[in-house]
Amino acid sequence: MRDQNFGRRDFLKGAVAGSVAAANLPQSAQAQQAPAAPATPGYSFLNLDEAAFVEALVDHMVPADELSPKGTELGINIYIDRALAGGWGKGERLYMQGPWKLGVPSQGYQLPLTPAQLYRAGIEATNTHCRKAYGKPFDRLDEQQREEVLAGLSTGKVSFDSGLPVRVFWTTVYQTVMEGMFSDPIYGGNRNKAGWRLIGFPGAIAVHRENVEKFRDKKFPADPISIADMS
Repeated sequence: MRDQNFGRRDFLKGAVAGSVAAANLPQSAQAQQAPAAPATPGYSFLNLDEAAFVEALVDHMVPADELSPKGTELGINIYIDRALAGGWGKGERLYMQGPWKLGVPSQGYQLPLTPAQLYRAGIEATNTHCRKAYGKPFDRLDEQQREEVLAGLSTGKVSFDSGLPVRVFWTTVYQTVMEGMFSDPIYGGNRNKAGWRLIGFPGAIAVHRENVEKFRDKKFPADPISIADMS
C-alpha cells in the first residue's frame, strides 16, 4: 500500500479529522454494540469466508509497520463483526419501509438492505469480481491485486453483476475500518489504544483543548484514557 491510492498515511490523515468523534461515539455502530469481552474474541456475524475477506481487507488497509500493528492485531475485524451483529448492522435506526427509489448522495442511505445485509452482499459481490478477474477470492490475492480491487471499489471502476451499488458498499466499509481503528477499545477495535497513541489523542476524557497549541506539531505525552480505565 505504498505510494498508491490507499497509502497508509493518506488513510490516517483522513481518519485523524474524524478521530475525536470516533473516540466515543462512532457514527455507525459503537453506541449500539455490546461492550467487548476481554478474552480472545470470536465472530458473532461473519461466516468463515466473510471473516477471511474482512481480515485480509483490514490487514491490507492497515499493515503493520513502524506506526502501529496490522489491522487484525488492532482488532478492527472484531469491531466490524460486532457492529454488523449489533443494532446498527440490523438497521434498528433506519426507516426500512420504502419506497425504494434511486436517490442522490445528499439523501443518504437509500437501500432496502440493512448495513449487515449490505456488507454480506458486498463481500460476496467483491469475491465474485475477484474470481472473474484473478481466479480466486479477495483473501487469496496478492498485495498488488488487492490494491487494484480496493482502488476499483473506491472509484466505482468495479461494478457488481448483482447491481449492488459499489460506492455505497465501499463507503460503509471505509467508515467501519476507520471506526475500528479509532473507537474506544471497549468495542473491540483500537486494541491497546494504539490508534489513539498514533495521533496523540487523549481518549475518553477528551480534555485536550488547552494542549492544542502547546503541543501543535509535537508528540502529546499523555497516556490515553479509555472507558474501561474510568470504570
